Amino acid sequence: MINSINNKKTVGITGASGALGKELTKLFRQKGYSVIGFTHSKADSEINLESPNVWIKWECGQESKLTKHLKNIDILILNHGIYNLSRENTNYENSIEINALSNFKFLNLFEDIAIKNESLIKKEIWINTSEAEILPALNPSYEISKSLLGQLVSFKRNLQEKDTKKKLIIKKIILGPFKSELNPIGIMNPKFVSKRILELANSKRYLIIISPNPLSYLLFPLKELLNFLYCQIIFKYKN
Repeated sequence: MINSINNKKTVGITGASGALGKELTKLFRQKGYSVIGFTHSKADSEINLESPNVWIKWECGQESKLTKHLKNIDILILNHGIYNLSRENTNYENSIEINALSNFKFLNLFEDIAIKNESLIKKEIWINTSEAEILPALNPSYEISKSLLGQLVSFKRNLQEKDTKKKLIIKKIILGPFKSELNPIGIMNPKFVSKRILELANSKRYLIIISPNPLSYLLFPLKELLNFLYCQIIFKYKN
């Protein structure tokens, strides 16, 4: 939450070299935060007033090697992913690995760090799952991977132990189509989207929905409510 995170110093952003990652970086830098940008590309090493303070190069599948960097982060924003229209089996595998499993590995790593954190300030993780979690994106591999990620995040949050909830805040970011290299015909401007993310993160809400589609504001809260009720049944059965 922005008002409560004014005392926090470091933000980590995966996909920091993308359109949304760049805009988020600019906003956090303007507010005085130190930003760590995680990237796959060697070309994104430039350091200036609008770039991350530090670039960290990483590869999907090697998330555990980033633990030492994640320990220094107060807010981790997971924003990396791929959007490939290929119908090849390898594309489905890559989409699931990068869009879903990699994000889930980051979430688990950061949760472990938060649990061991002795600071009174809670750590936060914001995960960009996309509207494609439940709405069509004209790309089956993308939809499947985002649906999996959305389910993993929902279950993770709803099945958190009480002690973990005191240490880690999870927020799910649901975005409609915004203009980027992955989606050049996106409707929304990434600068507008980044500002809205920070504005909505100021509340205690778990879902951060930014979309021109009114259905998103109805369907996603309903889906999360059903997931919450289901997890309550799981807890009751477990006990």
